[in-house]
Amino acid sequence: MSSHNNSSSANDPRQPSSAKPFVPPAVSPQDLPVDYSGFIAVVFGIAGVMFRYKLCSWLAIICCAQSLANMKNVETDLKQISMAMM
Repeated sequence: MSSHNNSSSANDPRQPSSAKPFVPPAVSPQDLPVDYSGFIAVVFGIAGVMFRYKLCSWLAIICCAQSLANMKNVETDLKQISMAMM
């Protein structure tokens, strides 16, 4: 059984010495994808206030919480979330 392990490791085409750790590319804040849940929270919030729909207001709060949980850029997203909460 040990001879089988030696022969399979000798024929292994992988090269652990050439393996490099993954480094994600740097992305500027302007290139990040749009936060749709924050935008939807603003739309539902405006609809809830203007038309007095409670369902829209609850959906705005849920979308705002989702946007807060998925926040990537703290400064920009915090402004948008505070606008949605207003």
